[in-house]
Amino acid sequence: MPADDGRNVLFVVMDTVRKSHLTPYGYDRPTTPGLEDFAEEALVYEQAVAQAPWTLPVHASMFTGRYPSQHTATQEAPYLPDDMGTLAQTLSEAGYATACYSSNAWITPYTRLTAGFEDQDNFFKVLPGDVLSGALASFWQKLTDSRFRGVADRLVEFGNEIHEYLASGEGEASKTPRIVDNTMDFVDDNDDWFAFINLMDAHLPYYPPEEYREEFAPGVDPHAVCQNSKEYNSGARDISDEEFEDIEGLYDAEIRHIDAELERLFDHLKETDQWEDTLVVVCADHGELHGEHGLYGHEFGIYDPLVNVPLMVKHPDVEAGRTDEQVELLDLYDTVLDVTEAGDYTDRVGARSFDSNRSLLTEGRDIEDGEYAFVDYHRPVVELNQLETKAAEAGIELDEDSRFYSRMRAARRPDGKYIRNERIPDEAYRLDSDPGETERVSTDDEVIEEVFAALERFEDRAADEWDAPAAADADEALDHMDEEAKERLQDLGYME
Repeated sequence: MPADDGRNVLFVVMDTVRKSHLTPYGYDRPTTPGLEDFAEEALVYEQAVAQAPWTLPVHASMFTGRYPSQHTATQEAPYLPDDMGTLAQTLSEAGYATACYSSNAWITPYTRLTAGFEDQDNFFKVLPGDVLSGALASFWQKLTDSRFRGVADRLVEFGNEIHEYLASGEGEASKTPRIVDNTMDFVDDNDDWFAFINLMDAHLPYYPPEEYREEFAPGVDPHAVCQNSKEYNSGARDISDEEFEDIEGLYDAEIRHIDAELERLFDHLKETDQWEDTLVVVCADHGELHGEHGLYGHEFGIYDPLVNVPLMVKHPDVEAGRTDEQVELLDLYDTVLDVTEAGDYTDRVGARSFDSNRSLLTEGRDIEDGEYAFVDYHRPVVELNQLETKAAEAGIELDEDSRFYSRMRAARRPDGKYIRNERIPDEAYRLDSDPGETERVSTDDEVIEEVFAALERFEDRAADEWDAPAAADADEALDHMDEEAKERLQDLGYME
């Protein structure tokens, strides 16, 4: 099926990039001159909301058009169900060439987020051979096809450690240039294409290229600042305001590197006459906290710096400018189906049917509770395990009736937000007068009353029950594992 003008798709996720650190959103440091130029020909969304504050459920929502409780890809069950079709599978069925380039440990065949992408450069392929052997990669993939998914948190924790090793300079340099190179080769080799890329530079730990570090964090030694959020969140380590300033400088330098590589990719599309006829989506899957609300990183909260994310969309049928319309990242699923006219192929792969009202190209979108956005954050098993480890090493006992052990869910409108917490008191904020979410208000407030009612309606139609059984404990799964598999986990350090 030949694509008409404007029907190729470049989908860019800047992992962990906070909206307030981008120059198109008013940041006073020149972190993104390339995106500032891009914003001149794109529609810039001020009120885009991610469905969770971390990678796996957000990508699953963008790839399936479903909320986390519907697609169930959370740390309690860290994979898409085998029978749930994806955007890439649909486009592949429609005749598109599909590619996914990423070094994120969550975006792999293991989690099924790469289902439907014919060409891949994922977590396994980007690692040097002495870090992750073919046998280990095969073992990880073997678990995908087994009933022992309870060990998933341990294996993905290993992936996080590998990312830290690579980012620190002790392994290889940033994978972003390679990802951009792969993308340029892919779009040049295909006529009708869908290219998805995830750029990990701004994810902890921060070890930016020297030229950008000197610009944004001169004199800052990345090894001298706290690069482990669990140390701070557990109370094992304090971080001063001055140290957070240094950390943010490194973070800005990483964002500047992303911007430079995106500019290189965009220039290539322009030079090869592919730019004008391509839908280009640039967003973040979530943001980052640097001490706000007493948190570091992107776990244990769903405050706006984490879920009100940057989103810019360029397409021949989209008028450039800025909009205060609130949208959700899962709307990108229908937007891509709309542009590619692939909606008729969803049934073939078990994907959700195309909903034109969800497409960002549809004027006057008519969605149930469409003025609200919804966030659904399940218990963060991997981060909690790491947090408990850091706390135990420091002789700290964590309170189980705290945000660290709590699922969270929110309804958001640009003027108000209600957060339902599982183990701590609920929170409500008037975002119009308190964008920093510092002053809690009661449900007597008219705006909060309306947002709270919307959250209850959302829970009735799209959310699971918090009293549902949690995922099986990893140790229970290990009881059924054969000796060879147990030995492999011992080699990795996940078993004694």
